[in-house]
Amino acid sequence: MEMKRKLAMVVATVAVAFGAGHVMQNGLSVQKGRVASAKAVPTSTAPKQIVPLAAGLGSTSAPAATVIEPAVSAQVPTLPPAAFAPTPEPTKTASAPEPVAPEAETTEKLADTGDACAASLDVIATDQAMLDLTLIAPCHQSERVVLRHGGLAVTGVTSSSGMLFVSLPGMDPAGEVMALFSDGLSLKAAEALPDMGLYRRFAVQWMAEDAFALNAFENGAVYGGEGHIWAENPQRPLPNIPIKGGYLTRLGDSAAALPMLAEVYTYPMDLTAPVDLTVEASVTAATCDRELLGEVLLSEGGTVVKTDLTMATPTCDAIGDVLVLNNPLPDLKLAAAN
Repeated sequence: MEMKRKLAMVVATVAVAFGAGHVMQNGLSVQKGRVASAKAVPTSTAPKQIVPLAAGLGSTSAPAATVIEPAVSAQVPTLPPAAFAPTPEPTKTASAPEPVAPEAETTEKLADTGDACAASLDVIATDQAMLDLTLIAPCHQSERVVLRHGGLAVTGVTSSSGMLFVSLPGMDPAGEVMALFSDGLSLKAAEALPDMGLYRRFAVQWMAEDAFALNAFENGAVYGGEGHIWAENPQRPLPNIPIKGGYLTRLGDSAAALPMLAEVYTYPMDLTAPVDLTVEASVTAATCDRELLGEVLLSEGGTVVKTDLTMATPTCDAIGDVLVLNNPLPDLKLAAAN
């Protein structure tokens, strides 16, 4: 029997709104024209003008920090039942095979599609209180996904087969991770981090063009010199080699829509060498003459303190300048104590 079939599909468009909270505090200064380069040498030339800036520490939360995002609304695509136009039934012969009912065939294909869309998230705790993530979502190919853990919230993008492999610095000993897609799919997995109490982690995170940079100066290091840990010199540890100092981890995929990015500096709790931290923001055409918003987090022995960070940038005549927030760590500890 010959059948004519027509299948109509409706594809829904998903719109997601994300917001950023307010964030941080003291010690802001302007350094003229410094470019973020691993070989950059600090200039002794004074800036033409010191622009008054506003920065402040916002409210804090402890011990288990979370990132609250706006509610996500989405329309889930639906597949209408297939419509089949009737055709005259041909005369059967004794040797003709029995035709398969098209309705049964369609139902089987839909069931197979549902099984193929099963998604999973696996988390494995590794050395130095790190979390290795394996995300498999076959029906979310090349899609933006938000990963949340211990106050951190960063974006990833799945591969063309719907997979994502990421390592996150552990922030709390429970090791719980969530993966959230724009259509409402939410996955959760966890593995405890028994060595979380051995590490201290300081993080700064932001969204899109409100970019910040984290710097750690170990043992009195100067900008660009040995002991200056930053994005251009992260000092990532090697397998089975003891950590002598700290290291930096960059998180998030900047190619994602509305990227959520972070930098995390890790150093042992028993580290006796002095470390000075700064948070910087470059004045660019995208950031001048407005407020930059972000968050800073401190994890000590598995207890997380989070606070908002805000930097008021000068006018666009100051493009090329770098805003510096010096020594934010004591401010976080003081805010947590209060």
